[in-house]
Amino acid sequence: MATDYDAPRKSDEEISEDSIEELKTRRNDKNSGSVDEDEAEAAESFELPGADLSNEELTVRVVPRQTDEFACAGCFLVKNRSQIATTKRGKEYCVDCV
Repeated sequence: MATDYDAPRKSDEEISEDSIEELKTRRNDKNSGSVDEDEAEAAESFELPGADLSNEELTVRVVPRQTDEFACAGCFLVKNRSQIATTKRGKEYCVDCV
């Protein structure tokens, strides 16, 4: 809603009267609380557990781990070597996991 900053300000009584009138009109309006959403479109975005994905193809190009990267033993994410916080028993952990 646009605000006219040059208009004179209303008193508290005028504001409360306006808001009561607005509430009455909103209460009478049946569609004010409903949301226009197509249920079929919303259902298409959800995946059910155990769904058959055998005919799906991978659309992401997978790049092998580079020489300046490591796989964190805590979160299993591939990160840059500058994010190594500690090495325990030959396993490297990132700053976020430590």
